[in-house]
Amino acid sequence: MSESDLRPERPVRPGEPLIEVSGLKKHYGGDGVFAGPPVKAVDGVSFTVKRGETLGLVGESGCGKSTLGRTLIRLERATDGEVLFDGEDITTLSGRDLHKWRKNAQMVFQDPQSSLDDRMTVGEIVREPLDAHGWGTDNDRKTRVLDLIQDVGLQDEHYYRYPAQFSGGQRQRIGIARALALEPEFMVLDEPVSALDVSVQAKIISLLERLQDEFDLTYLFIAHDLSVVRHITDRVAVMYLGKVMELGETEELFSNPSNPYTQSLLSAIPVPDPTAGDHRITLPGSPPSPRDPPTGCQFSTRCPAKIRPEGYDLSEDVWDAIERFREIVRERSRIDLGVPDLVKRRVGLFSRYDDIDHTLEDLFADLDLPPEVEEIIDGAANRVKAGRPSEARKHLSSAFNSVCDDKRPDFHEVSGSGRQSYCHRHGREYEDVGPVIERRTK
Repeated sequence: MSESDLRPERPVRPGEPLIEVSGLKKHYGGDGVFAGPPVKAVDGVSFTVKRGETLGLVGESGCGKSTLGRTLIRLERATDGEVLFDGEDITTLSGRDLHKWRKNAQMVFQDPQSSLDDRMTVGEIVREPLDAHGWGTDNDRKTRVLDLIQDVGLQDEHYYRYPAQFSGGQRQRIGIARALALEPEFMVLDEPVSALDVSVQAKIISLLERLQDEFDLTYLFIAHDLSVVRHITDRVAVMYLGKVMELGETEELFSNPSNPYTQSLLSAIPVPDPTAGDHRITLPGSPPSPRDPPTGCQFSTRCPAKIRPEGYDLSEDVWDAIERFREIVRERSRIDLGVPDLVKRRVGLFSRYDDIDHTLEDLFADLDLPPEVEEIIDGAANRVKAGRPSEARKHLSSAFNSVCDDKRPDFHEVSGSGRQSYCHRHGREYEDVGPVIERRTK
């Protein structure tokens, strides 16, 4: 078997999709009679990765970026949806078919310290995929490994050394060499430079760019460093709570973000100009639990451009306080009560949440609430004090829910360039995102 047998030659058309993801979900748990709700790490994601491009994937910690990457290369089994790799749905593969396919997709992990086995030499680590797939003879494998070691900027004498003898940047080079061993078409780079010094980051990024050209690679580049993403990627997908919120060409997305979450995320990038003013969009609270995501838009609990329900004439300060109160009630509705508390609730002596009055004081004391709104808030607080936060949550939802709370948005094409944004504000019946955020964050 020769090196050319690793990847059969095929015609390549510019812009041709290599990976097509449709309705992909990855949930954890939720099985069994007494199990709680599943963790919805990836919750209905659809996009394509074009052959030869680098697609960036960004978002807050815990949004599902790494889980999505691992699911794309079958390190995790998808709960639902499909992943077409060169037209073949790899979510249905098993046994020998899955083993044979694995050489087409590899991963470079975030931590070069823990991703390599310190009991194996560099040669053994890089050679391991070749052994697993029975590639060539022993001589062929050693020659292949030595070539790869040189390709990633290491020396032949490093073949017999152990990972502990290398720096972080060198260890990441070893991980890259291992990922390249079977000459994959697609590589998931899971924050490959986040654990490295800035000077080393630049060298690894340059190495990845050179290898992409040399080996005709397609990358999914997962990162939280937006400056690195802007430098290396062709397109960017912005992810929040298991959902892609915006997807488009890198420079256009960074220069003119359309989704409220993308605008908030990019506003956090430091601007090296003290006269530029503060354009940071500070989001309230924290992301909801992936066990209990919003029914409507995933970003609805924190969105600065959220559509308000009809029938109320309230200031933005009042709406902000209401949303914060709803989040507190939402968190309390997730707490399971023990037997003593259930008994106290039944006889009307429940007292665990009596501090809800202090919450009301903190949130609403300086605000002028219309009587009908005050009545709704008090009604929810009384339900919380009675040990029924789930009822309080429903009470607030029935009064204050809008389309953002109740209905999942569609993806809308924005800017006429194929860029897509997941937001109700892009619909014809609602005002555009930009003016709303500018008005509400002044």
